[in-house]
Amino acid sequence: MSTSTFVAQTGSTDPGLRRRVLTTLCLTEITSWGILYYAFPVLSVSISADTGWSLPMITAAFSLGQLAAALTGIPIGRVIDRVGPRTVMTAGSVLAVPALIAVALAPNPIVFFAGWLAAGVAMGAVLYPPAFAALTRWFGTDHVKALMILTLSGGFASTVFAPLTAVLVQHTDWRATYLTLTVVLAVVTIPAHLFGLTGPWPDPPVAASPADDDHGAVARSPAFVILVLAASLGAFAAFAAVFNLVPLLIERGFSPSLAALTLGLGGAGQVLGRIGYLPLITRTTAHGRIVGTFALTAAATALTGWATTVFALIAISIGAGVVRGIMTLVKATAVTDRWGATHYGRLNGLMSAPVIIVMALAPWAATVLMTWTGTYARTYFVLAAIAALAALAATATTPRPSKLKPGIRGPASSGAPSRRTEKS
Repeated sequence: MSTSTFVAQTGSTDPGLRRRVLTTLCLTEITSWGILYYAFPVLSVSISADTGWSLPMITAAFSLGQLAAALTGIPIGRVIDRVGPRTVMTAGSVLAVPALIAVALAPNPIVFFAGWLAAGVAMGAVLYPPAFAALTRWFGTDHVKALMILTLSGGFASTVFAPLTAVLVQHTDWRATYLTLTVVLAVVTIPAHLFGLTGPWPDPPVAASPADDDHGAVARSPAFVILVLAASLGAFAAFAAVFNLVPLLIERGFSPSLAALTLGLGGAGQVLGRIGYLPLITRTTAHGRIVGTFALTAAATALTGWATTVFALIAISIGAGVVRGIMTLVKATAVTDRWGATHYGRLNGLMSAPVIIVMALAPWAATVLMTWTGTYARTYFVLAAIAALAALAATATTPRPSKLKPGIRGPASSGAPSRRTEKS
């Protein structure tokens, strides 16, 4: 159940256009995530060994890119709300090419950092937030199903590109690997975004109330601020837990191969969580989903730190993956669930920026936590407490009802059409 309703343009958007857009974004998200994000963990050790640059310094360059992606997402959301995703996502794909070339050919750390900074701007224009904004507007009331299909497809990015990257670097080196992947990125994503995202960009749906139509007021409201806080805390706990899982399992006596397999099974759990999201929304409220997701994150994280047997840790890893899969869609629909889709790109960009920042900082911060606590198991108890705080904060993310005079209905409740419904 949504706290806020909105009038969507499902009848004004051609089904063929929507299928083309969804197919395009599934293809480009797999490619963009696989090359811009998942190739780096595979290549980082090779980069360090070849250049002599320290692994922490190399990781810092990648994290700088994540920070750039977070900050870029805010203005990009505003642009997409106005003109649609085609120009923005095509430009992001074009920018990614020289950025990755700079990374691949970097003769020194300065150029390497500059390359990742530019790649981060490109990521802000081509990864999930702009794709979510595109599907939310084009699919209207069917957006949840479209988002589920997109995130299911995106889940295969590491499955496809991590092994491919590993094979390439074994036969060449990290520089040639990045140059090869850059060609793949350019050939796949630039024409796909340029030609696959064409079509009329629907006007935003009419807001459910005057309060929801004022994006500035929404962004300043206590419910939105607390939503951003809860999402950031929850993302930090979940991402830091994933980053530390293999070291924890090795600490528990797992072999490196079994630890890696357990991590992979957690990824399979994410797919299950995303598949189960559609049935879940028919039985829960938006408020219950976000509180429950963060509460289950806290429980799974604490159990990971407490369990010691192989069977229990594998089962918990899969369960935690299911929760993370649900969390992805809870965050993707958090704005529409509460304030409708009128200003989705802008508001989702504001919400996503701090979430991406804490995800970029989580690997480093988790290492600091482990040093402070002394063991990975104790680190997981701290992360569980942070997730519990996210669940507590999420209890206050329901917007207050707008104060309309008795007898006066908001635009959505009056059945007013979208501003482009009659024109399309």
